[in-house]
Amino acid sequence: MIKGYQSNIMKVYENIRNHEEKLLNKRREEIQQKIPQIMDIEREIGKLCVRLSIDILNNIENKEERLKMLKEKITDLRIKKSEILVSNNYPLDYLDMHYICNKCKDTGFIGTQKCSCYKQKLVDLYYENSELKNILEKNNFNNFNFELYSPHKVDDVRKSPRKNLEDIVSKSWNFIENFSSTSENLLFLGNPGTGKSFLSYCIAKELLDRGHLIVYRTAETLIHDLKNIRFNNSDELDDLLINCDLLIIDDLGSEQITDFSKTELFNLLNRKLLKNRKMLISTNCGLEVILKNYSERISSRLLGEFTLCKFYGEDIRIGQNIKNKK
Repeated sequence: MIKGYQSNIMKVYENIRNHEEKLLNKRREEIQQKIPQIMDIEREIGKLCVRLSIDILNNIENKEERLKMLKEKITDLRIKKSEILVSNNYPLDYLDMHYICNKCKDTGFIGTQKCSCYKQKLVDLYYENSELKNILEKNNFNNFNFELYSPHKVDDVRKSPRKNLEDIVSKSWNFIENFSSTSENLLFLGNPGTGKSFLSYCIAKELLDRGHLIVYRTAETLIHDLKNIRFNNSDELDDLLINCDLLIIDDLGSEQITDFSKTELFNLLNRKLLKNRKMLISTNCGLEVILKNYSERISSRLLGEFTLCKFYGEDIRIGQNIKNKK
């Protein structure tokens, strides 16, 4: 797990419990003012419970009868308390602690095992750090539309844009389903508006929902992060980029390409490959441009360690925009 996530989640649970305790105290103050008899009963129940615990541990005469008598008194008082609450139009659990998750009582753990709510909170934190939370509400497989792509072949390509995309989506689902057991990385190449970023978002949402930490960066933002790491010693940011389960780098080639950017990009790619931390990179650049603009070491990693997916067809963003204006 990335540094800080465990403590962040424990803080979330602590805040939940503190909030619920404050609400419980307010309910108790209300009952103390309106029905003080109930609080007297609660105090009497508390005393009897202490007495019962002591007698269980001590050797006393007629121990079984004594314990039975104390238990019956406690039960009778609890029934009386419930009857008074209900007769005053309060629910039976009004003076109980209310948990968001009754399974773990808002601790995150059932014994030594993480509760399902813990895993969901981890996913929520992952969403926050992915910087994709809002965009994935619309950009996901539920809104994927193959009809936007032409079913007709263009020029001398073997497949139509639609069939080509169907094959890429199939590869993407294979990437998702086998995410934890393979070392595959994806490289999306193609002209602007052919669906590279949208499919990247779709993959990100599926993996985030399955509890994987996905980090999304444009190439320009990534270089800014790498400068921050290099010159400001931002270890937490470095940890996030290197150790996230999937780093999505969008629009490679749009950043300002310098000796620094090429060096740091290579270091990032190489470290993630060595750690088997996966990447998905999209670019509008063709293979020739990649070979020309980036160092041989970067090109070798991109073309040798990534599954290449070539997108082609008309710019669907322009097509949709024209269609919407008709």
